[in-house]
Amino acid sequence: MLYTFLILLAVLALLSIIFEEVTHINKAKTTLFLGCISWVALFMAAGDPGHEKIVEHRLDDNLLEIATLWLFLMSTMTFVAYLNAKGMIQILVQKLFPQRVSVRLLMIQVALFSLLLSAICDNVTATLVSLGLLTTFKLDKQMRRRMAVLIIFAVNSGGVSLITGDVTTLMIFLGGHVHMSELMMLFIPAAISVMLLAVLFSLKAEGEVSTSPIKRDYQTVDVVIAAIFFLTIIMTMVLNVLFGIPPVLTFLTGLSVMFLVGHTSRSDKEEIKILEYIRQVEYDTLLFFLGILLLVGMLKEIGTLDLLTQAYAMFDPNVSNFVTGIGSAILDNVPLTAALLKAEPVLNTPEWLGLTYAVGVGGSLLVIGSASGIIAMSKVKELTFVSYLKYVPALLLCYSVGYGLTLLLGYQLFG
Repeated sequence: MLYTFLILLAVLALLSIIFEEVTHINKAKTTLFLGCISWVALFMAAGDPGHEKIVEHRLDDNLLEIATLWLFLMSTMTFVAYLNAKGMIQILVQKLFPQRVSVRLLMIQVALFSLLLSAICDNVTATLVSLGLLTTFKLDKQMRRRMAVLIIFAVNSGGVSLITGDVTTLMIFLGGHVHMSELMMLFIPAAISVMLLAVLFSLKAEGEVSTSPIKRDYQTVDVVIAAIFFLTIIMTMVLNVLFGIPPVLTFLTGLSVMFLVGHTSRSDKEEIKILEYIRQVEYDTLLFFLGILLLVGMLKEIGTLDLLTQAYAMFDPNVSNFVTGIGSAILDNVPLTAALLKAEPVLNTPEWLGLTYAVGVGGSLLVIGSASGIIAMSKVKELTFVSYLKYVPALLLCYSVGYGLTLLLGYQLFG
């Protein structure tokens, strides 16, 4: 009876994620509520102090994993919130893109920009900035839609090679399944598949477009904080590879340096504003992860994830990973990845890299399959669920090419 109730809570959470656009109830609120209720039920059903201690120990393990993920995401999001508010990202965009450019070249530049930006920023920020870039150029409806689809695929692809870019990549890394240096190899198949899509989309693109520059004021301290952010990303990778220092520790150090710089270069009133950027972090995203990880932890506790392991193990891991990526276009990739990690499948390094690529990029196959797709659909009125379907064959081709290259490189380098 208890297990049925708990599984029902997990199903309700999944339905709340899928139908968020219909119910208009934030998925962060529903998953957090159902996640907490599931553990409350486990404690109430424990029966004696001995079992209560076991449940408490398992909950502590779950909360430690969640806290590590939370603190890392909070650190990166605070940096990005500051730089975005100060217009530093927009200034970078204007420096990189010419005022007049051919549509074909613009498509390739936008693809590269979205790919690189999403490796260092979260997918939400990378999508918003890249879509904002489109509004500065005068494009026709069909080209805007095509550009938006390209941005979705590029943003999801860019996030797979660095832990700062995609939550699922971070989750697999924190699980100890791949090393930083191994993850960076994923940038090669990700970049090739994105460039392939850009070339396919640009075949019928003709003409030129122009943009008018927008003036933004910034101070020296803003440039210094931008430099601290990029240095923190580099040091995170270097220190982890050389000394095994957890990324969350390096990023929290970088965040503290940001606050110290703010203290030395601004008045008290302005310094308070710098601390306020923590409040601009998308806590809905963090609460959603908290709720999902609580639910998945509960499913492992009651043994339900053993069924997932059995289904996953029925096929070759490379086939299972490919299908899992396609599945992430229908189900949210965060709970899907969390469930697989908790199920603890036995994979080698190339197979883990294949899974990382699949769950990161597979969500691009449907517009509702990733956060970037949902955002693009809300920002670009020409982009709808049905209009996106015509691009699925090209997206599936590029996803398959990227996945195949991931396995090829993975087995050659780490097999």
